[in-house]
Amino acid sequence: TIITLSITMGTIMTMSSSNWLMAWIGLELNMLAILPVISKPKTTRASEATTKYFLTQAIASAMMLLASTTNAWQTGNWDILELKNKFSTTIMTLSLLMKMGAAPIHFWLPEVLQGTTLQTALLITTWQKLAPITLMYMISKNIQPTILVSLGVLSMIIGGLGGVNQTQLRKTMAYSSINNLGWTTMIMAFSPNMAIMNILIYITMTTPIFFMMTSTSMKTLQNMSTMWTTSMTTTFSIALLMLSTSGLPPFTGFMPKMLILNELITQKLTMLATLAIMTSLISLLFYLRITYLIMMLTSPMTTPSLTKWRAQNQKSQLMTMMTPTALFIAHLIPAIPS
Repeated sequence: TIITLSITMGTIMTMSSSNWLMAWIGLELNMLAILPVISKPKTTRASEATTKYFLTQAIASAMMLLASTTNAWQTGNWDILELKNKFSTTIMTLSLLMKMGAAPIHFWLPEVLQGTTLQTALLITTWQKLAPITLMYMISKNIQPTILVSLGVLSMIIGGLGGVNQTQLRKTMAYSSINNLGWTTMIMAFSPNMAIMNILIYITMTTPIFFMMTSTSMKTLQNMSTMWTTSMTTTFSIALLMLSTSGLPPFTGFMPKMLILNELITQKLTMLATLAIMTSLISLLFYLRITYLIMMLTSPMTTPSLTKWRAQNQKSQLMTMMTPTALFIAHLIPAIPS
């Protein structure tokens, strides 16, 4: 209860603060609370993941403190919205991207997710991103667009290429997260509201995927090929959710990508929009591979892999409610004012 309360309160404190010191304290509280959660499995891999997470987040926190202190030294102001110093803004942007796990400081995210449980992986890829993305949203007007666009495109390329050769689903979801953070970072320079919408829709799509992976104990691509023995409904749902996350119409994931591309073309950035589409095609490759493994190896197809026992399926009301939302909310596009 104390750990859950600390994780929740740390994020809320950061999101609601207007002072850099309070935001920093909230992030530190959140980080210290999640360390026991990551190290809960008593394995060497979990200890390694905890150490990597702690070191990365501690360095990012130090960079954040450096940027805010330098800005306060120059301007005499600790207000988050008053981050005017260019050096401070650049260092702060890098520290927030490091905390979220975006390129170029993304190396810790796949390793940490692989070393911990599926529930903790869900927590790191969703809830842990809310506080840094809120701070980035608040200082977005002061960040140079070139920095955000270049780091966003880099994240999209690394997220796409990194996920292609993975057989572990947690690492695949980590690179999927890096890819989506690239889209969010890139559009943050032109439309911060759209960036927030993109990350919230990604969280909506990722949550049921992790719930289904947890309920079926699915951790590798080989597990996926025999998932039909556990639950046919879950099998088809997770395949559709993967297509939704890749951004294929008519699913939910198509909506933010279409709106982002529309915004880029409106800003006369056609080349950047083309590059974004091409990197999206790279990430589509590993999503389609996962969908193929699920759809084409369903019963009564034969498979060389060992099938699972029909264990009692764990049903989650939250998973049941979020799955339709993660698939078919895209039809509300006409209702969104341009």
